[in-house]
This record gives sequence, C-alpha cells and structure tokens, in this order.
Amino acid sequence: MNTVLTQELGRVNTLLIVIRNSLVNLGKAVKGLVLMSEDLDRVGKALYDGKVPPPWLKKSFPSLKPLGSYLREVIERATFFKRWVDHGIPVTFPLYAFFFTQAFLTGSKQNFARSHKIEIDKVDFDYTVLDGEEAEWSTKPADGVYCFGMHLDGCAWAPAQHSLCESEPKVLYAPAPGIHFEPAQVKDFKEYNHFSCPLYKTADRRGILSTTGHSTN
Repeated sequence: MNTVLTQELGRVNTLLIVIRNSLVNLGKAVKGLVLMSEDLDRVGKALYDGKVPPPWLKKSFPSLKPLGSYLREVIERATFFKRWVDHGIPVTFPLYAFFFTQAFLTGSKQNFARSHKIEIDKVDFDYTVLDGEEAEWSTKPADGVYCFGMHLDGCAWAPAQHSLCESEPKVLYAPAPGIHFEPAQVKDFKEYNHFSCPLYKTADRRGILSTTGHSTN
C-alpha cells in the first residue's frame, strides 16, 4: 500500500501545483504584471462561469462537478492522504479519493496473495455490505479493505431489509452502504442472491480504455 500512497501523493501534488500556479499567474496577469496567455484566459473564463478550468482537468481525477463542489472534493482528497501519511493506513477508505482506483484495489489483492501464498490470478474480490456508518468501524479487516463514499443511481439501500429498494421521490443519487472488498480465492466465494452492477467514478457512465487495460471511468 505504500507504493499506492506514493503514487497518489504524486498525482495530488501535481494537481495542487497546477491549481496554485494558474491562480497566482492569473492574478498577476489581471494586474498587468505578466502576459495573459491563452491558458490563463481559459482559466479566467472558466472561473467566471463557475466551471473547472480545462488546464486543471488535464491533471485531475475525472469529474463532472461545478467549480465549488470540485474544489471541495480536492480538499477532501488532499486531507485524506495527509491523514494517511500522518497516522498510517486508515481503517476505512473513501473509494472516490483515489486517482487510479484500480491500483489501490490491486494492491489489496496482492497483499492477500502474498500473506496467504496464493497465486494472484486465482484471487478476486468477494463483497460484504457493511452495517452502520463509517465512523462506527474502528478495526481494520484481516484481509481486504472497507470502502465508503459510493452512491446508488435509480435505487436506495434499506438497512433493515439489507437489500436494495426504491429511492425516495426526486432523489437521483442515494448513499450506498460501506462495502468490504474482501480478497479470496475464486473457488471459495460465498453463494448468495446478489445484483451485479457497474461502479463508475462519474455519472458519465462511459470511459476510455487506458494503456493499463483499465477504463478511465
């Protein structure tokens, strides 16, 4: 997991540097101290319209949010990783916080494969829905990771029935329960009634196949 953390910190720091430099240079350009370049002009127009500037998105995680919500998420992500650096591996993980989610999940599977001396190509995730709020979980799982911060589109979660249910009227996205991503040998998977559905980073519901073989969304 240290490798995953190092890679994520690099991506977060790169984004923060781009945001800071563009804002500082935009301020100087408005005062006439530096030339108003095409990139700075695009940044200024996007900020005026309440949108995320294109130069930021080039170094950013996928996002369709307006400027205010986007900056709030940037701060949340940076705070999460700083807490990880200061206090060690957390008990729970906000799955949305990772730029490259697949690397984080693969790291969890690799830890399981090493500790149990199993070939990683025989390992995949089994899933257990967690009861209660994120703050109620204070002990790390023996294997895998507790993930929170996901949402459901077109339905909701009924904790008492432990099943999906109809969402409330006019509610587009309902909070999803925490999920234990539990690595296990495929032959040892639990059998239960389940509903298979995709998990996206944004509401765009599509992605581009990257050079790593994973979808960008």
